[in-house]
Amino acid sequence: MKRMKLIGAAILTTVALSLGASTAFAAKIFVVGGKPDDPFWSIVKRGAEDAGLVVKQQGGSVTWLGPQNYDNLGVDAAELIRQAISQGADAIVGPDWVPEAMDPAFKAVVDAKIPLIIYNAGGVAAADRLGAMNYVGSDDYKAGVAAGEYFAKHDIKNLVCINTLPGAANIEAHCRGMTDGIKAKGGKGDTLPLPATSFGNSTAVAQAVKAYLLQHPDVGGVYTIGNVDANSAINGIMQAGKVGKIKVGGVNMDETILNNIKSGTQMFTIDQQGYLQGYLAVSILNGKVNNGLTVPTREILTGPGIVDASNVDATMAGVKNGAR
Repeated sequence: MKRMKLIGAAILTTVALSLGASTAFAAKIFVVGGKPDDPFWSIVKRGAEDAGLVVKQQGGSVTWLGPQNYDNLGVDAAELIRQAISQGADAIVGPDWVPEAMDPAFKAVVDAKIPLIIYNAGGVAAADRLGAMNYVGSDDYKAGVAAGEYFAKHDIKNLVCINTLPGAANIEAHCRGMTDGIKAKGGKGDTLPLPATSFGNSTAVAQAVKAYLLQHPDVGGVYTIGNVDANSAINGIMQAGKVGKIKVGGVNMDETILNNIKSGTQMFTIDQQGYLQGYLAVSILNGKVNNGLTVPTREILTGPGIVDASNVDATMAGVKNGAR
């Protein structure tokens, strides 16, 4: 509660100043994220843009920078960070997906004395390593552990994590956490890595899941790392003739995912509240640039939370509003 009060106070102060006083400095904030047509990242983008309404009212701007695809994720994202620097950014938000490729670009941000927030991927460890103000997002490893434990609680002890973004630190952490979570409960976990070109490719993922399940008949649970991949895994299970025998858990959600949970074709999903990731990161940086505001809690967690049949109806309203 204390953490949320600190965050809320900082954001409310920023909004109050924007509405009631003239601004000394108009912030140019750049947000590096995923493809804007990615179901999850479109929600993060909406959060950043909603916070950007305050930034705009103060005379500033919020610019979203995302890659065209995820084929060369780390290198492309590092280039976007450098673009933000070259375009005169006053503050930058970015996920530390592939540290080896992206950390030099983030260090260039800090060396230029541009306020930086790491969000979505990397955790507070990345924020510490890079000298960022805060980390805003979920703890990906803990999310994976929670998934493994959830499967085990429902007596599903043999799992596979479908990784369609191999090399991305946050996704690797999800799969590692899932394996550790299920092992701690006496089960076992595996990871099926697929080429990055398979991310969002329904046919490729469904066929890979089908082949894996036919080769590993003792598997009882599939864990996926995105909305589209969850639906693809469900199709792969159908093609393998294992409907009702294999349970699906995932990360992130949209209306389709929630309907899957309501109908029983998906067991649960991990909610990391992407809207808050974009909204809080932009709000905190705007307060920093304009008013010198800081949030002393450097790790600001937006997840993980679990959505299943017990709370799916309450979650649906947020999805219809485009915030979950």
